[in-house]
Amino acid sequence: MRETLQRKTAFAWVLLITCGLLLIPLVGMQYSNDIHWALSDFITMGALLLVVGALLILLARKLPKRQFQMAAIVVFLGFIYVWAELAVGVFFSFGS
Repeated sequence: MRETLQRKTAFAWVLLITCGLLLIPLVGMQYSNDIHWALSDFITMGALLLVVGALLILLARKLPKRQFQMAAIVVFLGFIYVWAELAVGVFFSFGS
């Protein structure tokens, strides 16, 4: 796995996976009236996914395996928190 992460194509994979994940709500909007994403939603989620993916690659390159696993858990928990906060305002309700 380390060899894959050392290549420059790792960031291209992050970009490709991010685009693939963003296709899910885009396609869902075509088939359901329950999904309403604006352009700003796609930009925000795309930026969030790209930052998380790039951060995981950089951490995997720099940290030993056990430390990377712990750091990855923290990054994923942070991602889930930000995602939930932006979606429904779990802890803070800015603007209301």
